[in-house]
Amino acid sequence: MTMAMPLFLMFLLLHIAWVASSDLRPGFYSKTCPKAELIVRDVMKKALMREPRSVASVMRFQFHDCFVNGCDGSMLLDDTPTMLGEKLALSNINSLRSYEVVDQVKEALEKDCPGVVSCADIIIMASRDAVSLTGGPEWEVRLGRLDSLSANQEDSNNIMPSPRANASSLIDLFQKYNLTVKDLVALSGSHSIGQGRCFSVMFRLYNQSGTGRPDPAIDPSYRQYLNRLCPLDVDQNVTGNLDSTPLVFDNQYFKDLAARRGFLNSDQTLFTFPHTREFVRLFSRRKTEFFKAFVEGMLKMGDLQSGRPGEVRTNCRLVNARPINLLLQSPHNMESNDK
Repeated sequence: MTMAMPLFLMFLLLHIAWVASSDLRPGFYSKTCPKAELIVRDVMKKALMREPRSVASVMRFQFHDCFVNGCDGSMLLDDTPTMLGEKLALSNINSLRSYEVVDQVKEALEKDCPGVVSCADIIIMASRDAVSLTGGPEWEVRLGRLDSLSANQEDSNNIMPSPRANASSLIDLFQKYNLTVKDLVALSGSHSIGQGRCFSVMFRLYNQSGTGRPDPAIDPSYRQYLNRLCPLDVDQNVTGNLDSTPLVFDNQYFKDLAARRGFLNSDQTLFTFPHTREFVRLFSRRKTEFFKAFVEGMLKMGDLQSGRPGEVRTNCRLVNARPINLLLQSPHNMESNDK
């Protein structure tokens, strides 16, 4: 995240943090698409069986979507000749993957109830399912979001944190969205599943803070493992596990941080920084406390809305081509008209 944030962007962040749609509620599609959540879960189960890492990738979509102009599916839009979207933003390029899973969910939903379920809501449901299908908590999601009409690569570049981020900068970022230090640490537990690229740890291994030395916070035996995984001449797209149980959503991530075995700097900093360390220790000891805090954080993050006009896309990669008078119609209005 850049240090000199434009004033208009700061205002937008504050606006997003406080605007939560009153239309968001559990069971939103109970009448217009009653099988929606079952359809999403079925596709996610198949994705998990086909490639376990894919569900971890989809689960991270919620963070990358909601922090950039609210939870509106903007990160799913492909670039066009007139729009640079978020897929090639600094925090997303060569990092976010498995967009095809969302495509598969959308295709299945369109067959059952065309034009009803938004891509933004698919991200929320799929993120929840990625957690619960890998051993994490289950929770009732609030639905009823609109899909954005555009995306902005610059906004993503200005907002999303780097793998090099320290706890202090992460706390500041989360506070802009009315998310607490506890929320930050709990939501970082999304790294309980999945993998990260060597690209994200090279500086920790060979040039931490420009010293030409490794990060002293890394456990020596773990550093040896990382050196073998990510030597200086490595293809930096090679991946390593984010914690020692990468296929199971549990609290091992926090145990690893306490043992100084965090993969990313932005992870390990949560234990080295005093204000976040207490929550790392709590969650490492009590999985139920982590699960509870994680669900609370996901719900709060899922409520972030920009209040901008939107639509329900028929293809999550593209804005609909249709008359302007329909662009302002929300899923809520469509549900009301269906009664």
